[in-house]
Amino acid sequence: FPVSVLQDGAKMVNEPPKGLRTNIMGSYLTFDQAYLDGCPKLQHWRKLLFGLCFLHAIVQDRRKFGPLGWNIMYEFATGDLDMCTQQLHLFLSDYEEIPWAVLQFLEAEINYGGRVTDDKDRRLLNTLVRTYTCPEVMNKDYKFSESGMYFSPDCEQHEEFLEFIRTFPLSPGPEAFGLHDNADITCAQNETFALMEDLLECQPKSASGGGDRDQEILNLANDILKRIPAKLDLIKAQEQYPTDYHESMNTVLTQEVIRFNNMLRVVNSTLKNLIKAVKGIVAMSGELDAIGTALFNNAVPGSWASKAYPSLKPLAPWLIDLEMRLEFVNKWINDGHPNCYWISGFFFPPAFLTGALQNYARKNQYAIDRVSFQHVFRDDITKDSAEKPDDGVIIYGMFMEACRWDYETHLLADPNPKELFSDAPLVWLKPIYERQPADPTTIYEAPLYKTLVRAGTLSTTGHSTNFVLMLEVPTDKPQA
Repeated sequence: FPVSVLQDGAKMVNEPPKGLRTNIMGSYLTFDQAYLDGCPKLQHWRKLLFGLCFLHAIVQDRRKFGPLGWNIMYEFATGDLDMCTQQLHLFLSDYEEIPWAVLQFLEAEINYGGRVTDDKDRRLLNTLVRTYTCPEVMNKDYKFSESGMYFSPDCEQHEEFLEFIRTFPLSPGPEAFGLHDNADITCAQNETFALMEDLLECQPKSASGGGDRDQEILNLANDILKRIPAKLDLIKAQEQYPTDYHESMNTVLTQEVIRFNNMLRVVNSTLKNLIKAVKGIVAMSGELDAIGTALFNNAVPGSWASKAYPSLKPLAPWLIDLEMRLEFVNKWINDGHPNCYWISGFFFPPAFLTGALQNYARKNQYAIDRVSFQHVFRDDITKDSAEKPDDGVIIYGMFMEACRWDYETHLLADPNPKELFSDAPLVWLKPIYERQPADPTTIYEAPLYKTLVRAGTLSTTGHSTNFVLMLEVPTDKPQA
């Protein structure tokens, strides 16, 4: 379009209504009685149509829970629902027996699934589709959630459906979406953090009633330079841990030192230049001004974050975390390979995991692509009492979100009320040659991420910038 037309024109956006009840009501207001009566299998058509509208509202409204709802925020549209209803009408009209598998595949892999790019989100979408499009929907006792409030009614008239939808609460609980009650706390926190970030962006750069902004930046920069070393001793690491065919962890350590040094070099040089710029010795560039503003706002500068590991922490805890990571690496250099590894402290965890598999494969002359980890949860030991295993590695420093580890039953369980995160036990990553798949009824495949954002991008190494690995966690609950 010409620029003049765009400038003089008005933009209209049709956004999905917020709220489960409003969303379903919006879908049913587009129907009429003739549409509800326009199928040979009337009972199946009406009940499954309601299930589709409920599914559409669920996939759209789950976005308010952030990463708990979807790893990536997808723009599901009304066209997805329209295509599903058309296909449902077609299969009910032309087939004597309902092809449930075909309907589920079309919904989960094509209509809605065509937008989904994350494999964990695709697993979730398949689970949701099997909940709302299945033979059990025809049963009167089948409910969409544990509360029993949501189900596909035996209504015949259009107005009856609308009256039933009006009985839904305006603010549904997380159980309607298949989530724990704690998800409401996470949702409220996300909204608050987003509001505070917007307010922070509106804050003037000059402090009012406080101290001098430039002096505060100088104090922070000098304090960070004192706390954070300029570099780690790469020469010492290479001399004490040379490249060894039978010990891949030597290479892992030196690579970690190189990565940390690349980051420390940027932190050190920019802080020194910032101090000179604040004092007027050198010109204040846009990059240095952005770093100064970030330090003043207790945020990690973007130029540091681009060279660092993924982290969501503000500046103060980020620096504490960096000190702990450097201490972990220095202790490894000075004291030798640890009995168990702090996996959260690695700059690039995939290299560490590959090194553990490589050690086992070379030790036994196995092809590394046929070796995989068995996940043994060791809640009977701590990082201080752990002994180095003959094969594999023991890792610690993981946390569980939306679940917890039951130390009595030694199984995965629902989280305690108002407990958003809990410590995970130590895990022994035990390499096995040609390991048989675990029984899916006894484990839950839980993804391990570096940060709570969960979503990541594919890096040049072929690994995700956030996802680490899938852990097979013992449980007595079904995966879906």
